[in-house]
Amino acid sequence: MEPIYLDYNATTPHDPEVIEAMRPFFERVFGNPSSTHWYGIEPKRAVIRARGQVAALLGCRPDEITFTSGGTESNNHAIKGVARALRNKGNHIITSTVEHPAVLEVCRVLEKEGVETTYLPVDTYGMINPADVADAIRDTTVLITIMHANNEVGTIQPIEEISAIARKRGILLHTDAAQSAGKVPVNVDQLDVDLVSLAGHKLYAPKGVGALFVRGSVQLEKFLHGAGQESGRRASTENVLEIVGLGQACEIAQRDLDRNMRQMRETRERLQAGLMAQLPNARVNGHPEKRLPNTLSISFHNLEANRILEAIGLDVAASAGAACHSDRVEISHVLEAMRVPIDWAKGTLRFSTGRTTTDSEIDRAIDVVVSAVKDLGGAS
Repeated sequence: MEPIYLDYNATTPHDPEVIEAMRPFFERVFGNPSSTHWYGIEPKRAVIRARGQVAALLGCRPDEITFTSGGTESNNHAIKGVARALRNKGNHIITSTVEHPAVLEVCRVLEKEGVETTYLPVDTYGMINPADVADAIRDTTVLITIMHANNEVGTIQPIEEISAIARKRGILLHTDAAQSAGKVPVNVDQLDVDLVSLAGHKLYAPKGVGALFVRGSVQLEKFLHGAGQESGRRASTENVLEIVGLGQACEIAQRDLDRNMRQMRETRERLQAGLMAQLPNARVNGHPEKRLPNTLSISFHNLEANRILEAIGLDVAASAGAACHSDRVEISHVLEAMRVPIDWAKGTLRFSTGRTTTDSEIDRAIDVVVSAVKDLGGAS
């Protein structure tokens, strides 16, 4: 019997509809979409269709979508592209202490180019205070980059409030929506953002493909130089196979969003209730309400996450919020920013449910985790 997969925030399996949409581009259609002859026609149409599918999910124009190699590249393109295009206007970026490394590391690289970064704190739920954003703005601020939802604890940030602040000051706003797309609504006009990053493998599409929404009025420095694909922003022959997969995944995400949100929330709540009922000496991290419907970050007091994972690994797949070594404990930067005490943080696991997670899988996972925690002495 395979382990129960509860790590959908790390990556997702390919949706069967995605596989079927991609199949012709494995087996028959191989042409270059930039070719003007017969073999280029179907690939070109496929890329155009996929661009429209991604745009429909985000509520934007197809020409505002740039295909990338994934969420990391999308974040790099957005942040570096704005910082370098607007370097004559200013050199200041605002972000948060709980961003994904694909944002934090980009900011650190830009700091070597003279860009200054403000890293905003979060509260104990992992939430940013919009007032802190307003207070951090300078005359030289050119970009605010705040994730839509946190990958570790699931907290959903007040992007609409932050965008209102950014608009008043004429500052561009980017949000990393890799974790939120397909789990909660992500509409660029409702959020009122200028740039949005997506990652295919969080959406039941392949790894190695993503997208970046760039509002039509925004100018970015080119990310890759060459023959001028993707409206000149990202040169390179299009990855037609995976672009088709991403497009289909976005269509499914839009079509089934309400049903999938409900199903993921029900299984997440079932898991949380089951664990808390039998393991009262545990705590849930993240906002109790403004949280991704599928995400459960839970800490077990005075236990070590890697030991719990070792105990459950043959039966349940999950992620750790801390790595314990013989001489030190490495707490995730998210839990550290939330000021989770180390005796709780070191025993943190992240469970994330998916579209196909069943009640029986959840019940089995509860039994496995409860047994492991009790055997490790964490039940009291």
